[in-house]
Amino acid sequence: MMTFLKTILIVLLVYFALKFLIRLAMPYFLRYLSKKAGQQFEKFFGDLPNMEPRQKEGNITINKAPSHNSSRKGKKVGEYVDYEEVD
Repeated sequence: MMTFLKTILIVLLVYFALKFLIRLAMPYFLRYLSKKAGQQFEKFFGDLPNMEPRQKEGNITINKAPSHNSSRKGKKVGEYVDYEEVD
């Protein structure tokens, strides 16, 4: 009976000790994870070729879309389907 109580006491002590240590270590672990995620984000999105450089405040630029010379008047896009509304 005494060994059973010792085992239960040891299990409870280990449980509470781990719980306490995890509470102490969790902020450091989360800080490490967020730093690593930030590095991965910068690695992936850091130097994209189509990103435009930031401009100083007050500068205005207008980017116009390229004009298309082909007109849509001659192109058949789809067919018209007549429908009736059913109650």
